[in-house]
Amino acid sequence: MTSKTFTGGRIRKADYNPSTRQLDLSWDNGQVLAYKQVPDEVFRRLCSAPNPATYWEDRISEEYPKARPTVGGKSTNGAKGFDDLFDAGDGVSR
Repeated sequence: MTSKTFTGGRIRKADYNPSTRQLDLSWDNGQVLAYKQVPDEVFRRLCSAPNPATYWEDRISEEYPKARPTVGGKSTNGAKGFDDLFDAGDGVSR
């Protein structure tokens, strides 16, 4: 997996797996957005863009299918895991 950390802007880190072609983007608010079928060149251009968030919005956000993130963080796809549905957070399974 290849990673790029950004020092400014809304995107904090980009993780790219060339074997699966999945791109995980960690944002300043803690969210992680993931995209599949992303070519290597798109990841390289994101990393070298003057404003990575603008590049994401123009070239990635609606161009590639969303995926489940492979890195930690909160996904924005609204899906909850099994434990999230049945756990009240008090350690007691319901």
